[in-house]
Amino acid sequence: MYAEYQFSQYRSAELIRQAEHERLVRETLRSRRAARREAAERTAESDSHTGRPRRHRFLRTA
Repeated sequence: MYAEYQFSQYRSAELIRQAEHERLVRETLRSRRAARREAAERTAESDSHTGRPRRHRFLRTA
């Protein structure tokens, strides 16, 4: 009977460790996604204010 209790305690501790690891992985992925999103916004902002004309000044000849 005591062995069953120990096994239950061990399993509970293992599940808690596994859940904590999964939370950490989710948090890491979320922060990476946010960083990528911010970087994309920064490059989009810098590209939109370059001062270059969007279209060529002269059309191509046929």
